[in-house]
Amino acid sequence: MTSSWDWFAALLCLLCLGVEVHCTCTKTSIDIIGGNYTLTRNLEKDSRLVYHCSEGQYPYPELTRVCQADGTWKPAPKRSIPQTCKRVTCPDPFVLQNGNVSPPQDNYFVGDETTYMCDSGYTMRGSSSRICLPNGKWNGSTPICSYDSGEACPDPGIPPGASRTGNGFDIDDRVKYTCSDNMFLVGSSERVCQENGQWTGKEPACYYKHTYDTPQEVSEAFGSAIKDSLTTLESLNDTQEGRKIRISKAGILNIYIGVDISESILKEEFEQARNAVITLINKISRFSVSPNYEIIFFSSEVYEVVNILDFYDDNKEDKLKHVINDLKAFEIGDRNTGTDLNLAFKTFEDRMSFRKEQVGPEVFKEYRHTLIMFTDGVYNMGGPPTNTVERIKNIVYMNAAQGVKPGSREDFLDIYVFGIGAQIFDDDLQPLTVGKDGKHYFRMKDIGNLGETFDEIIDESEVVGMCGLYQEYDITEDKDSRLRRYPWVAFVINKGQNKKTCFGSLVSPDFVLTAAHCFTFGDEPKDVVVEIEDGSASRVKEVKNFTWHPNYNIRAKAKEGVAEFYDYDVAIIRLSEAVAISASTRPICIPCTQETSEALKLVGKSTCKQQEELLLKDKLERLSFLTKHEPFVAEKEVFAKLGEDVRNLCIQKALNAPGISATDPKVAVTDNFLCTGGLDEQRNHISCRGDSGGAVFKNYELRTIQIGVVSWGTHDLCGSATGGLIESNEDSRDFHVNLFKMVDFFKSVLGDDNQDYVPLRFLEE
Repeated sequence: MTSSWDWFAALLCLLCLGVEVHCTCTKTSIDIIGGNYTLTRNLEKDSRLVYHCSEGQYPYPELTRVCQADGTWKPAPKRSIPQTCKRVTCPDPFVLQNGNVSPPQDNYFVGDETTYMCDSGYTMRGSSSRICLPNGKWNGSTPICSYDSGEACPDPGIPPGASRTGNGFDIDDRVKYTCSDNMFLVGSSERVCQENGQWTGKEPACYYKHTYDTPQEVSEAFGSAIKDSLTTLESLNDTQEGRKIRISKAGILNIYIGVDISESILKEEFEQARNAVITLINKISRFSVSPNYEIIFFSSEVYEVVNILDFYDDNKEDKLKHVINDLKAFEIGDRNTGTDLNLAFKTFEDRMSFRKEQVGPEVFKEYRHTLIMFTDGVYNMGGPPTNTVERIKNIVYMNAAQGVKPGSREDFLDIYVFGIGAQIFDDDLQPLTVGKDGKHYFRMKDIGNLGETFDEIIDESEVVGMCGLYQEYDITEDKDSRLRRYPWVAFVINKGQNKKTCFGSLVSPDFVLTAAHCFTFGDEPKDVVVEIEDGSASRVKEVKNFTWHPNYNIRAKAKEGVAEFYDYDVAIIRLSEAVAISASTRPICIPCTQETSEALKLVGKSTCKQQEELLLKDKLERLSFLTKHEPFVAEKEVFAKLGEDVRNLCIQKALNAPGISATDPKVAVTDNFLCTGGLDEQRNHISCRGDSGGAVFKNYELRTIQIGVVSWGTHDLCGSATGGLIESNEDSRDFHVNLFKMVDFFKSVLGDDNQDYVPLRFLEE
């Protein structure tokens, strides 16, 4: 019955076409064995059918189909080849020269392992064993059996699935690579041996249509050195493959971003790409470089979120806030079925040409340009964008008539292409990439993790001088996620006379800041350890020494009715060895340092007063501190009472604290304290046992600045438990040492440039 109806529907469609009436497609024979599919427009004309399989499998024989006007699918389903989910295979490893591969197999599937041995007289380089991964690649690096031939360059090897012509490795010798018929090559198809003993280009790889790059691979290839450009702003002397987005001290960095929103891109893929772009912009905004942005979405038309020319006229910081808001608000809406990839590149070309005409060639020479395109490469109008890319290269490289030596400006332009979508047209996209070093083409199966990728590419260990960086793309209850969100967290464990555990904060690779009352007179460094995650085998760090503020004296006001006086309640711990800086271990910013001024983007010669006015400007200033909470820590929210009237009301509650008989609250609570707690319109948490010594902090422009140290409170509302998210009552108050009042002490310890550690740079005022 179904078959007869399908024939009738097809006949009716043929009749309809004569009067330009479109027919719908049917679901006959489109199911996939072991998987499922989605439809972009149900069964209507131009609807795209996208197949999905589980991890380690891929759709075969087709990845997608499109509904035609005559009611048929293209490509048409074939009864002889049913649509199914097949196991992912990895490229043939039997390309190793001068060695053996085992075991020999016709196909290598996910989880299969191979081992490699070299013939006598040859030395193994690369991985001696490899495992086939779910993304269709082998783990590790290409195994190479080589011998010392005295040639200038080492044997470049042959990647799995490839063949190579050229076996000479002297200066100017060339090797060329091709892949087997059912694969395509990503990377350099030709490499030349240079005088420095290095091969030009990027090591090639052979990809199947089901092969994709993982976020980790993209992180390493796309931007492992972006932090160098965005922090040190040094000139371009390096030749490392990892260096991706470049800018010189005198230069201007222009970033152009295009996101395909045509019919072939699913809505969720668009949203993931958009969120990744927001993440990239947010992360770059933490650095002292302020790039100019051109951001567009495109299908058959271009939808411009921001015109790069506006960045030259408006305040960049204000403009950037509007850009991010506009990106978040942009909805994909109804889209035309056409795609004009060339128009997207032409938009970038027009902006470059106009700016070059505005400022003249000499000024334009200092501009560096990075183009980032997210697309599947499908275009059905506007023609191929290859000629437009060539014109862009001419604009940036300039020509001989302008006195520019050929090849001398290759560092000034990079074009990266991220292949997204169910079916990527690699042959059309790869020629659009531009760049002298490293990989510029990426195939993304799932771009949902791309935000995480962009976090990692600018948050490596080399940016030691950058305080307050953190990652916020996926805050979950997972401990690793919390570590990246609060990478400065430390725990101070004192096993001395009065055993005590406190919070601390990493303020440099060598030092941890905590409360002075976490120690007792007579405690020694050997009694104290600091727990901090820095990627080493042991997270427990020994202490070289600790120093509390010279004015700290817990008995100083005993005769005035304050049994325990916590003014100047800060201490600095020096670790025996500096911790290794990473995404999960990074210093927090503290007041009145040049590092904090850079985090706050204070231009020119800044002052401590400027920082304080920027961070503590409201009568009720929202701040945070941490508490122990499984599986790691949780964030408490409080509001510091800064206006004179609200602060006086706040500190009045100190008279209710045990051990205080004074009638003037200012005897116990000096101007060195911030006051939080109580019942306001806003929620205030209260400190619990074990919270002492922790950072009272504020996030400003995606950097974390420590404002205070948790010191003491009036009420114990948490019971015997350590830590907890407990809210304040009407009478409870907490008092935190204001770090802006402790700068002289910090400068004497952390700013001493006569010691064997890198000091912090404190402001003169």
